[in-house]
Amino acid sequence: MKRFMGVIAMALMCAGCATYQPLPLATQAQAPDNPASIKVDAASLSLPFLHPHVFDPGRGLDMTDVAMLAVANNPQLKLARDDRGIVSAQAFAAGLLPDPVLDFSRGYPTSSSAPSSSYSAGLSGNLSALLTHSLGKRAAHAAAREVDLSLLWKEWQVIGTSRQLFLRSWYQQKMLDLLRAESALVEHGHAELLEANRRGDVSLASVNADQLTVQAVQTRRSDMELKVLATHQALDALLGLSPGAQLQLIGPATIPRISAAEIARDLAALPRRRPDLRALQAGYASQDARYRQAIWQQFPAITVGFVRARDTDAISTRGFQLSITLPVFNRNRGNIAIEKATRQKLHDAYAIRLTDAHADIEHILQGQKWLQRQHDQLARSVTTAAKAVEASGAASLHGDISGLDEVKLKTEWLDQRIQLLAIDLTLLEQQAMLQTLLGTS
Repeated sequence: MKRFMGVIAMALMCAGCATYQPLPLATQAQAPDNPASIKVDAASLSLPFLHPHVFDPGRGLDMTDVAMLAVANNPQLKLARDDRGIVSAQAFAAGLLPDPVLDFSRGYPTSSSAPSSSYSAGLSGNLSALLTHSLGKRAAHAAAREVDLSLLWKEWQVIGTSRQLFLRSWYQQKMLDLLRAESALVEHGHAELLEANRRGDVSLASVNADQLTVQAVQTRRSDMELKVLATHQALDALLGLSPGAQLQLIGPATIPRISAAEIARDLAALPRRRPDLRALQAGYASQDARYRQAIWQQFPAITVGFVRARDTDAISTRGFQLSITLPVFNRNRGNIAIEKATRQKLHDAYAIRLTDAHADIEHILQGQKWLQRQHDQLARSVTTAAKAVEASGAASLHGDISGLDEVKLKTEWLDQRIQLLAIDLTLLEQQAMLQTLLGTS
């Protein structure tokens, strides 16, 4: 009967045990090449400002669609979510109470005069572990909050990068279109110059000089084609798509400006808004709890238990056992020093990150002021050049301007438009970065 009860007890203890589940590795690359094959559930995203938007890649991908797809399918975010699962499991483990220890021994006499065999059975538990259990649990849950907030910050950064790549792809394509138009214009002008050289109207030196201009424009066009390709590849990688994925990007390609009042308000609330700062706060709280736990662990470790025994004379005893670690040499001083130094490092890291956050935002604001002045000056030049090109068309019909001079005016106008697009792109990229740093949607 006792043996049967023992089997029942073992079965009950094993009832809640985990079992092995296989998880085979993939044998082929699994990056999709069509965003329509990826399911994006807006309600499951941790960013509320994305929820009202309906993800529909069939009509093309606007800037919000790209951001939603990046959050849902970015490979690095998938790994970060796996890390969150690990830390959640660690927090669960920290909340579990320590298991009691069951000791059993049996001795068989070597002398025939002994009337019975001996045994000893005891059940004990670590009392000190119970005393520090709440601190360990607090530290683990704060660490889990740190990972959650770090994941949120990574999602913010991925969204910011997706916006920048969207803008870059959009504006680089516009610049490429202008460079192709400029290339066709100078190539046509060079062909006319070659014809004039054959007629003896222009010198070979003029033809060679113009050839250098044509080559320079063609080189800029080729460089921009490579930049467009690199941007597309970077966007595919960010979205977790295969390198050959074809994305149909639709407008608008713009970022709303943030007013000075909004910037001042968000800067004041930065420690409560920025997930990376909040993550550092949670990490500091976790380490502070570990420091407290280490201080508690300097006191004697106490193990208490109950014992039942029988000796070889068949005399049975009942009692208790008490085990105390004597804090003579160690006293957990090493761990206390480590946890205290670690807390100091996290304290300094938070202060530095907060200072850097304000500095990063201020650098962008200063850069935007300078770029805006350049933009305004160049915009006036583009307007003037456009009027000159319009006037050159009428002058060319009356023979008042040569074809070479007309081509020169048009190429200068196209160059200025390309420069203006480049400044527009930089301003918008900085605006997207400012949104990320301030935590605005």
